[in-house]
Amino acid sequence: MSVFHCFDFVARDDARILILGSMPGKASLAAQEYYAYKHNAFWRIMGDLLGAGPELPYAQRLARLKAAGVALWDVMAVCERASSLDADIVGASIRANDFPAFFAAHPGIRHVFFNGGAAEASFRRLVLPALAAHDLALTRLPSTSPAHAACSYAEKLAAWSAIVAPPNN
Repeated sequence: MSVFHCFDFVARDDARILILGSMPGKASLAAQEYYAYKHNAFWRIMGDLLGAGPELPYAQRLARLKAAGVALWDVMAVCERASSLDADIVGASIRANDFPAFFAAHPGIRHVFFNGGAAEASFRRLVLPALAAHDLALTRLPSTSPAHAACSYAEKLAAWSAIVAPPNN
């Protein structure tokens, strides 16, 4: 069992939406880049939606996300797991990131999108109770991980298009 630590968030002060994963996988940690595993569809989707595709250098992809008002982070600051799979995360080992401080520094964020069920479940269990004063819309999107093969790329892209024009809820 290994202990994993997440990356710092990626956000400008004027961010409008936040995309949350659970915890970077081994390929991402080794590369020190969000969604670095080549079969993860995240950057392909960001390319189709925001022009931040995998053909660009990582710094340019991040700059395009920030310019579009998108912040990127993970729910978990620290966790233990045996592999890169969310299913292998030891629940008792999870420590959440400091979201009250994050939202205080980014007051324009009103919509949080989750990259899959593990991120959403962890956020709702560990973070949301401390955010009662925040008015946030929460939307779970299909995981961009290749482990989530129940959705085709086209289905994932259609669902993820909500980040471009978030629903009013």
